[in-house]
Amino acid sequence: MLRIWGRRNSFNVQKVLWFANELGLAYEHIPAGGEHGLIDTPEFRALNPHGRVPVIDDDGAVVWESHTILRYLAARHGAPDFWPADPAARSQAERWMDWAHTSLQPAFLTGVFWGYYRTPEPLRDPDRIRARVEECAGYFRLLDARLANQPFLGGAQLTLADIPAGTALYRYFGLDIARPDVPHVRAWYQRLQQRAPYREHVMVPFGELYGRLDY
Repeated sequence: MLRIWGRRNSFNVQKVLWFANELGLAYEHIPAGGEHGLIDTPEFRALNPHGRVPVIDDDGAVVWESHTILRYLAARHGAPDFWPADPAARSQAERWMDWAHTSLQPAFLTGVFWGYYRTPEPLRDPDRIRARVEECAGYFRLLDARLANQPFLGGAQLTLADIPAGTALYRYFGLDIARPDVPHVRAWYQRLQQRAPYREHVMVPFGELYGRLDY
């Protein structure tokens, strides 16, 4: 059976749990990281020497790094809907995955969510936070343009393209920050909220993370 290690309020773990449920996979979730500990044990380090979550073990195939896990699950369990045979078709989703990982996630998760929400107020850098909020606004305007004529990032149906960027929406719209008018992104967010796996695994309260850098 598939096993997934990680804490439910971890952004990167949420991507994997959401997608595993979209695929209808049976799995065992093993809480790890944060209050659950475990990640510094020799047993866990044997799975991932970096001591980070998420990690999966799929019948002996151990995989870490969230986007690598998403690709692995899609290739093994999600063809053809989530893993087309044509490399050009696959690239339609993978380019948005890589963009989310290298552009959106550093600006929002690291720059805004960590810099503002998870950093205690006396330690915050207001200028840096403001710059990252503005950077995120540009990225969400880009997403809004992409979604103006299609319901999902990859086209007419949910694909891997939606998972990384879509996971950010619950936190982005839940923070007390300035946001641009992005009606198509909001409509996309509403469509994602209609999916039970999204509600269960992404819309997880994160209040316990406020002002906590050591979690």
